Amino acid sequence: MIAKEIVEQLVKERLDDQMFIVEITISEYNDIRVYVDSFAGMTIEQCISVSRNVEHNLDREEEDFSLQVSSPGLTQSFKVKQQYEKYTGKEIEVKTTEGVELEGLLKESNEEGIVLETSSREKVEGHKKKQLVVKEYSLKYDEIKSAKAVISFK
Repeated sequence: MIAKEIVEQLVKERLDDQMFIVEITISEYNDIRVYVDSFAGMTIEQCISVSRNVEHNLDREEEDFSLQVSSPGLTQSFKVKQQYEKYTGKEIEVKTTEGVELEGLLKESNEEGIVLETSSREKVEGHKKKQLVVKEYSLKYDEIKSAKAVISFK
């Protein structure tokens, strides 16, 4: 089986300072899947560059493999802290380890966790109509079961 460390090193050779590795998986049949992302968004050319570097530096004669290089899809959960950093200032969905589902603006991400701002219309005492209530949640990464971008067509 091809070593994950070797593939990771070959991928890093083609990453610029805006790009980062999200995940590398290698199955028992040497099906290699590489997910890379960028703060500026990934291009097909960048994926091709990473793919060619990995493919040209592994020997198929020695050990056969299949290779897929792509950016993670919008519907995929975040796997690394850099993805939270990339989506700061944008809407995300978060499910906590306690089962609470939140959707809101990712205000901040740091080494420990995130700050999420939610807004909803709620009945407030002393008002006849529902009022817009804004709440901030500070969540540590270990309190987050899953998080992903909100796709909006507005």
